[in-house]
Amino acid sequence: MFSFIVTAVLSLLSSVVGQTVYLAGDSTMAPNGDGAGTGTDGWGQYLGQYLTLPISNQAIAGRSARSFTDEGRFTTIIDDAVAGDFVIIEFGHNDGLSGDVDNGREDAFGDSLTVTATVTETDGSTEVIHTFNYYMTNAVNSLKAKGAIPIVSAQTPDNIWDGDVITAPPRFVPYAQEVAGNTSTTYIDHYDYVAQAYEAIGETTVNTYYPIDHTHTTVTGANVVAEAFVRGLLCSSSTLKTFVNSAGEAAPNGCL
Repeated sequence: MFSFIVTAVLSLLSSVVGQTVYLAGDSTMAPNGDGAGTGTDGWGQYLGQYLTLPISNQAIAGRSARSFTDEGRFTTIIDDAVAGDFVIIEFGHNDGLSGDVDNGREDAFGDSLTVTATVTETDGSTEVIHTFNYYMTNAVNSLKAKGAIPIVSAQTPDNIWDGDVITAPPRFVPYAQEVAGNTSTTYIDHYDYVAQAYEAIGETTVNTYYPIDHTHTTVTGANVVAEAFVRGLLCSSSTLKTFVNSAGEAAPNGCL
């Protein structure tokens, strides 16, 4: 009888502890960064050294909340995830408006779940698109329906300074926070936690993390960004923080 109870308890635990941490994002999170062989790398490649759970980094360069949806990449994660898995979602760098011809990544302007826009494709056809909040909310709710545990993370800052501080965040940072609040999902202000880390390090050194532009980091920079996420995670109420190892516990800086 005792062994049956133990087996049942272990089986239950295995379904809820979070066997895998999935990552959904763009080049700032993705393997090989911008994907162009420039020596950049995404922070998602370094998160695993701070957690006791395996990482499945599904981030890919050039994607937005919309294109990650349209290409079925959210669907793949939703299909693969089981109850208790964590899914960290971070977009924003590629979600801004494009020109007269749609770039396949832009979202409709604003944070409403009902607002749409009609864009023109390269072949002259048109497509109705939705807002950042719409795509993100659908992904979060679909994951929750599977029993997975989504975490909404704000996009990382670009290496742009105003004096000795990182410049203010774009609109997709408060949009992400709004999505998290409206879906009762953990929110990590990755933007401000990275800004805190960068401002402590200083612009001169941080500049060395950006070899090709103000968005894509070196391995060293990606690790700083990963540590900043872990610091934000430790300061959150997410159950994922119980899987942070001793190296992660030592992530620098404090709660914001």
